[in-house]
Amino acid sequence: MNDKLEQSLLNIDKESFQNDLIDWFEAEQRNLPWRENKDPYRVWVSEIMLQQTRVDTVIPYFNRFIEWFPTLDDFAEADEEKILKAWEGLGYYSRVRNLHSAVKEVKETYNSVVPDSPEEISKLKGVGPYTAGAILSIAYGKPEPAVDGNVMRVLSRILVIDEDIAKPKTRKTFEKAVRALISHENPSAFNQALMELGALICTPGKPACLLCPVQKHCQAFAAGIQTELPVKIQKKKTRDVPIVAAVLKNERDEFLIHKRSSEGLLANLWEFPNYEMHTSIQPKRAFFEASFLESYRTDVKLSDSFTMLDHVFSHLVWKIDAYRGSLLTDIEESVMKEQNLKWVSKEELEQYAFPVSHQKIWKSYQQTYVMD
Repeated sequence: MNDKLEQSLLNIDKESFQNDLIDWFEAEQRNLPWRENKDPYRVWVSEIMLQQTRVDTVIPYFNRFIEWFPTLDDFAEADEEKILKAWEGLGYYSRVRNLHSAVKEVKETYNSVVPDSPEEISKLKGVGPYTAGAILSIAYGKPEPAVDGNVMRVLSRILVIDEDIAKPKTRKTFEKAVRALISHENPSAFNQALMELGALICTPGKPACLLCPVQKHCQAFAAGIQTELPVKIQKKKTRDVPIVAAVLKNERDEFLIHKRSSEGLLANLWEFPNYEMHTSIQPKRAFFEASFLESYRTDVKLSDSFTMLDHVFSHLVWKIDAYRGSLLTDIEESVMKEQNLKWVSKEELEQYAFPVSHQKIWKSYQQTYVMD
């Protein structure tokens, strides 16, 4: 532990800080579905969902997920298509794939009981230090740190930690701080209280310091520098990727969809045919028609563009222009199979898991062509 952090910790009355924080949490905590009990499986699912996703967005997904897969065994035995459909719209699909792999391992190796030791739980796929700490502390009452963005923001102000929170190594500093401060009598409430405080009071930008239950312990507030913390160096700008997509319908009122590769971004999700444009010289419509012919040995004719949308990832932005169109000749069955293509009815289409961007394309198509 560095000298600066050690001195900051010495300046805090730990017992008083713990009591003030936990008392506030027990009185003011939000009524969230994953807090109904401390089932490790439910805690685990909620924490994976809450990574990179807002609480309000997660609530209906969590409720549906638990309805579809009420127990760890139910989820372990589910097929991937249903799992992806349950996760559809949450994004970052590697999260649910890793969760599924890990849950199957828990069923097979640990007799369906989520491990309660840091060593064993950390071996599970997709379970990093934060998720492990959250499950161990919230579900099992172990005094383990669970350091997320909210916790780093709160403690950077409480203890005046000015290390760059965007750097992975900085997490170690905050884990040391939590270990020094955590309540051993009630680690579950302590860790949840830090997260809740960051979500509701100690927010980015201008924190609501006058409402803060631990204001008297906050060294940044005492120094008047709370809005200057945490320190976070801005990441590099995202890269724009122009994409032309098409909703293609045949004479049987079926729509052509394509299953993405099992590797890489949005693996195994379904989508409408689309191509990344590598040149701005060729018109979009002509580029799509030529690319489709090359891919599937079939001519396609596009008509009008019905929507343009941006879909933002952490490292790039898809700038999608979507058209409607139809095939001039049928795609050979062998090509359909090789290229993971399917013709589906409007009703069948709803059963497949699509990335958010293609859900938006479909929604816009339906709104634009009501009588289609």
